[in-house]
Amino acid sequence: MSKMKVWLVLLLLVCLTVTAVRICAESPKDKSAFTIRQVKSQVVLYTIYRGSYEQVGKAIGKLYELAGKKGISPRGGAYFVYLNNPQNVSSDHWLTEIRIPVAKDALKLTGALGEMTDVKELPETTMAVAVKQQVQKDPGIIYDGLYTWITKQGYVATGSPCEKFLTNAAAGNYADMKSEIMVPVRKLSTRTD
Repeated sequence: MSKMKVWLVLLLLVCLTVTAVRICAESPKDKSAFTIRQVKSQVVLYTIYRGSYEQVGKAIGKLYELAGKKGISPRGGAYFVYLNNPQNVSSDHWLTEIRIPVAKDALKLTGALGEMTDVKELPETTMAVAVKQQVQKDPGIIYDGLYTWITKQGYVATGSPCEKFLTNAAAGNYADMKSEIMVPVRKLSTRTD
């Protein structure tokens, strides 16, 4: 190979490398990256839903309807707490607590809304958080990665996972929804006896 061809090949490689580095630097960060976040205490209107997630939109609508009838002011979108593992039970027996953040004055209705629906105050909680993008149908890989990451960071899960919808949870198709998957955690103690 002549010196000119060698220089052209080297120049082409340098240009390709610089372009690749620039593309990587300009690309958005991984939106499913895991973080630890403090979630402030909040009051929620909630109901226990049993069944497939495909039918949950109606239950969400009823909860908002109840809020309107009782003069309860929502303070954010609905989110779910998954009370059992859908891999271990049939969809007829999936249990989900549907929550809507509400104004603190709703606590006056505690115990007066029915057998499976109530108002409660949640304490401030440390959460491990991941984002599920809109195009993702199955969040299983996110959960697997998040629980592994939690352990590697020196934390342990302390409760059921929840999912906060950043797009309309009653809209229907789960794959079209962006959400934050959150797991309550606490730091493992590092005792040195």
